[in-house]
Amino acid sequence: MSQRSRREFMAEIGRGMLVASVGSTLAFDLGLSKSFAADEKQRLTFGTLEPLVSLLQETPLDKLMGVLIGQVNSGVDLKTLVTAGGLANARAFGGEDYIGHHTFNALIPSLEMARRLPSDQQPLPVFKVLYRNSTELQARELHHADTLHAVSPSAAADAKQEGLLRETIRACDWSAAEADMTALAAQSPDDAFQQLLYEIHDETDVHRTVLAWRSWAMHDLAGDQYADALLRQSVRYCLKVEQSQRDRNYPRSAIRELLPKLLDQYKLLGKSLGNREADDSWVEHLAETIYGGDRVQATETVAAAIAEGFAPEAIGEAISHASNLMTIRDPGRRKEWSNAQKPEGSTHGDSVGVHASDSANAWRHIVRVSNHRNAVASLIVGAFHTAGQSERMIPTRFTYDDQLETVQSTDANELLGLTEEAIKGNDQAMACAVAQRYTEQGHDVQPFFDLMLKYAISEDGALHAEKYFQTVTEEYATTRPTLRGKQLVALARVTASEHGYPAPGIAEAREMLKLA
Repeated sequence: MSQRSRREFMAEIGRGMLVASVGSTLAFDLGLSKSFAADEKQRLTFGTLEPLVSLLQETPLDKLMGVLIGQVNSGVDLKTLVTAGGLANARAFGGEDYIGHHTFNALIPSLEMARRLPSDQQPLPVFKVLYRNSTELQARELHHADTLHAVSPSAAADAKQEGLLRETIRACDWSAAEADMTALAAQSPDDAFQQLLYEIHDETDVHRTVLAWRSWAMHDLAGDQYADALLRQSVRYCLKVEQSQRDRNYPRSAIRELLPKLLDQYKLLGKSLGNREADDSWVEHLAETIYGGDRVQATETVAAAIAEGFAPEAIGEAISHASNLMTIRDPGRRKEWSNAQKPEGSTHGDSVGVHASDSANAWRHIVRVSNHRNAVASLIVGAFHTAGQSERMIPTRFTYDDQLETVQSTDANELLGLTEEAIKGNDQAMACAVAQRYTEQGHDVQPFFDLMLKYAISEDGALHAEKYFQTVTEEYATTRPTLRGKQLVALARVTASEHGYPAPGIAEAREMLKLA
């Protein structure tokens, strides 16, 4: 049987299993029976997960919650739901839809959030993100259409050819780039990801970086056999950016020339990564240099630190701290950029600080799973990505000094109550002040995170609530005690900013799950 006919055969089996699993009447009601009847391209399918992937892609929004609850009640765990949701998202959007890739990036954070909850509440964050996914699928009419299709692997793709995928993307050769990724992923998913990183280093925007990291992390859930589809959505995102720059004659990022120059100047590819420890003052100084300096200065300083043998974790910690300072010192959204979901003065959603923090978090993860060349390059590009934005910030910390003086309590429960009052009142300054007092007293951090989690689930957060909560959770855990308290201050501020914009689908999910 040919490769094409075998895949078509498996796709038909998958669709048959899906109809069998939900019943013919429900399948007709959901519109599944008419799906893909006139496919012009070979459909990308996902083996034993295909029935669930199709169910999540195709179910109408008004029936989604009932279907999700039915799946959970039948024994499907949340990890499997998130995996199938990620594959459905990748196939439908192919990394090219704004809300689509934001939703994909929120899936694993929603699973991590679920693990922090009592068992009866665990579906809430996952259902919230899957509801967002279905909303966009319906809006874009991708519940019965795909962006990613099965492609034949390139016969010429060689994982040892450094920058192979990057050169294909720079040439805007969409077909060749996807064929190369398919071939590379079949040879070795890890090698395919390392090849992708050459291209990720070409430009700096938060979605490019986070999508690449989340695609790799989702591959850990889904398995090697689906690395191709997950990484190809990142390839297509980069292709879309490159194509747009070419079509509009936009200048390319300076990092394309700066990165190879610094790698050569400091001879970083010929040196092993060091393990030199950094004290608190060194990390703070590097963070302030990255935060306050221009991009060239920041990258040169980081390249020198790598050459001097400082541990990648210490350098990454400084990049993270610099981005955290941006969240605290952000003046808030300007009036001319405001809208109903992100009013003047707000700091949730696509604020400078939240974007910088999510990017820094992704770069740190990428460094940890990279080969030598890509670990070094990711530290340099991560510094470039974070730097050069301080002119938009308040010169000192966010102005909550007056509020800090009014917070006299040292009791943990009272401080948590004051924090919740500030959140409900959208009082970002007071939220910062109380969070700082809480951390200064050395109280148990778990109740504080539990409070923040409550609102990360209930509020929409302009597509960023899940990602930013997970960013702060991870950065707090990997930041030294003298600096990590600022992560809680920033999270409290963003949570107060996003309150009052309830997430679509949450009320329905709570009602159907019979939660108070």
